[in-house]
Amino acid sequence: MGNITFTMIKPEAVEAGNSGAILNKIEAAGFRIVAMKKVHLSEERAGSFYEVHKERPFYGELVEYMCGGPIIAAILEKENAVLDFRTLIGATNPSEAAEGTIRAEFAESLAKNAVHGSDSDENASIEADFHFSTSERF
Repeated sequence: MGNITFTMIKPEAVEAGNSGAILNKIEAAGFRIVAMKKVHLSEERAGSFYEVHKERPFYGELVEYMCGGPIIAAILEKENAVLDFRTLIGATNPSEAAEGTIRAEFAESLAKNAVHGSDSDENASIEADFHFSTSERF
């Protein structure tokens, strides 16, 4: 099990002013923020990040959505980070997310589910490296 995971607070959650409350929940759950920045993804950067989904029918909409406004990208550290964070954020579909989870509290819909969380230690490392250089991690 790894000790980092990657998250993005998605455009609609940033626009709604929920970033602070989401970050508070993350820290209250024992995660340490190793790196964080607010960025507006270009179509090219969003496309590269979601390249794994390129052949799926939702790819174009996903890229467009993630370019729709600024996101907050962060690397989080904690023992068993990936699994613990996935528990904290809840099910992808907010109507199925457990009470008290980030998605139950802040997601608008299945498509606009407030946050991204890495699904494996390997992807956590890949996603963290995509968004942050080693000099941006503390």
